[in-house]
Amino acid sequence: MKDRFRVTGGARLSGVVKVDGAKNSVLKLMAASLLAEGTTTLTNCPEILDVPLMRKVLEGLGCSVEIDGSTVRITTPAEVKSDADFDAVRQFRASVAVLGPLTARCGRAVVALPGGDAIGSRPLDMHQSGLEKMGATTHIKHGAVVAEASELRGAHINLEFPSVGATENILTAAVLAKGQTVLDNAAREPEIVDLCEMLISMGARIDGAGTSTITIDGVESLKPTEHEVIGDRIVAGTWAYAAAMTQGDITVGGIAPKHLHLALQKLRLAGAEIETYDSGFRVRMDRRPTAVDYQTLPFPGFPTDLQPMAIGIATIAEGTSVITENVFESRFRFVDELQRLGADASVDGHHVVLRGIEQLSSTDVWSSDIRAGAGLVLAGLVADGETIVHDVYHIDRGYPRFVENLNRLGAQVERLVGDEGK
Repeated sequence: MKDRFRVTGGARLSGVVKVDGAKNSVLKLMAASLLAEGTTTLTNCPEILDVPLMRKVLEGLGCSVEIDGSTVRITTPAEVKSDADFDAVRQFRASVAVLGPLTARCGRAVVALPGGDAIGSRPLDMHQSGLEKMGATTHIKHGAVVAEASELRGAHINLEFPSVGATENILTAAVLAKGQTVLDNAAREPEIVDLCEMLISMGARIDGAGTSTITIDGVESLKPTEHEVIGDRIVAGTWAYAAAMTQGDITVGGIAPKHLHLALQKLRLAGAEIETYDSGFRVRMDRRPTAVDYQTLPFPGFPTDLQPMAIGIATIAEGTSVITENVFESRFRFVDELQRLGADASVDGHHVVLRGIEQLSSTDVWSSDIRAGAGLVLAGLVADGETIVHDVYHIDRGYPRFVENLNRLGAQVERLVGDEGK
């Protein structure tokens, strides 16, 4: 039987928590280590399930990977294998980040179509199109994307949508391409900037990181480096919403507040007091939240990964909220579970209307993805009685020491293993 969390409602969370490196960055940085022979060292890595999964992918390509707490050392050989292990890749979406580095380094990449969270369709069309504009041929065969190129050449690439994954794969291919690549409508997320900073430290020539136009001048080779992973803004945002939902007081460290500007502004509108510092912030709430509308958008808009937290606070807010999802079409599966907890919610296309109630009602619920799982735990904190959250392996993929941190902040959350608690 899979692990479950037993969440006892009614706690007010208070205290200090420090976030680790970003899940949405570390996995892409690990993939980028394929670009240079030698040992690349990453520090401030989160101790989450996806890091060992990416290690398995890299080891299948011929690398040796050492994980020592929050430090990951990746030694990349002179000759890298081009076929990524099917069983390893299909377990999580971020594994597709090896596509760009393998195409650039080997002239060939075979990467199984990835699995991961059940939040909707995430095709690789833009990844393939970008590589093709640089001279590669790509196709899907036997459940894998195959890219081949005798030589990658710089190109002008305009993305239909500022896809984070496509931006990353085009970047990591273009750094070793011949000539200049201009990437328009690029993703602007802080994790993209983090990747660019690591690539620059490896010897890449990149300009415009953090803007919608990134220019890459290809170089002949890169060198290994040491890089500190950026703080996880989604985990930090989760703690911010936990404070507001439980009428608590949490100080979050290890994160640049500007990376959560809109998310924190929404909490201000809901009635929270926010203080920001150089590398953290404090969220205090002493009353029931006020209803606020949200719409998810690429950065600097409200992050889709915090949409479950926005829905969670709306379920117990005073008034009616409308949440609009503009990034992933299946992310509202989470709403079905909140309705089991008594939430007054109705879905209409990519909108959900929530009429806040004072308290949710505890029951068994099931996680469908990392952020939905965390959102269900927060919902359990504002429910009466004990809520059992199933399939918490999703949460373990993105939240280091989640139960321990919650309990240090005053929550009552217990991990149940096997038949425990039956």
